[in-house]
Amino acid sequence: MKLSVVHRTIFRYGGPVTDSVNELHLEPRTFPFQKTLSSLIRVLPATRLSKFQDLFQNTTHYFEIPRSHQYLEIESRIRVHNLPLEIPEESRNAGKDAYRAPAVRDRSWPYLNESARVIFRPEIWRKAVDLTFPHDAYFEKAIAIMNWIHAEFSYEPGSTDVATHLDQCFAQRRGVCQDFTHVMLGLCRAAGIPARYASGYLYNGPRDHLIGAQASHAWAEVFLPVVGWIGFDPTNNTLADARYVKVAVGRDYEDVAPIRGTYRGSSHCQMDVDVLVEEI
Repeated sequence: MKLSVVHRTIFRYGGPVTDSVNELHLEPRTFPFQKTLSSLIRVLPATRLSKFQDLFQNTTHYFEIPRSHQYLEIESRIRVHNLPLEIPEESRNAGKDAYRAPAVRDRSWPYLNESARVIFRPEIWRKAVDLTFPHDAYFEKAIAIMNWIHAEFSYEPGSTDVATHLDQCFAQRRGVCQDFTHVMLGLCRAAGIPARYASGYLYNGPRDHLIGAQASHAWAEVFLPVVGWIGFDPTNNTLADARYVKVAVGRDYEDVAPIRGTYRGSSHCQMDVDVLVEEI
């Protein structure tokens, strides 16, 4: 499946602003099951973009606009070719012993610990124990956690914001894809399952009824021996297959925010975001 994504963000300020400094995670690198065909980022007012790889090998752009402006537009256009998701039986059946291999431990260790948005609380530990069984394959444990979140949590836009931590969403049992992903990360890590945050987009085909399409989307990824990182989307209770466009990965939202920046000037800012995902 080949998909195209147009992601446009417009900031309108209440007065002139200066010294705008921004970091972007809008260009995907090539991942297993996903090849980046093309990528273009446009910024107005026009400025020079610098590109580098961050700690998690995400393609990252950086730019500055020191001069006065009242309008900022950031547009990303990407095209990817996704392969069908195939998980070998060896990966589906892997248990605790498979994760003791040095190569697996080296790749997965950073994603077993707490992070800025994912902090272990007693209730997280207890629920992780309730949902998983010691001798189950890690794939089945992750499925059980994903199923529980999808069944117990309500998708309610506006009930949380980008600063919401796992604790709040877990307590109120509602939120959006970002929150459900943080909850799954916390439960997986508490159960000893390496899990990381993935951000990107979701294509809602003509026969699909998926939540989070035509917008930035988030889901969890679990490390499985042999095959590597596989996506689990608790918002839609499905594996992240060829309909998903992955852009960046990290420990939680703090590592992968699509646009993060600061500026000097008016505190009033209106942000409009438009995302279009199409099959090509």
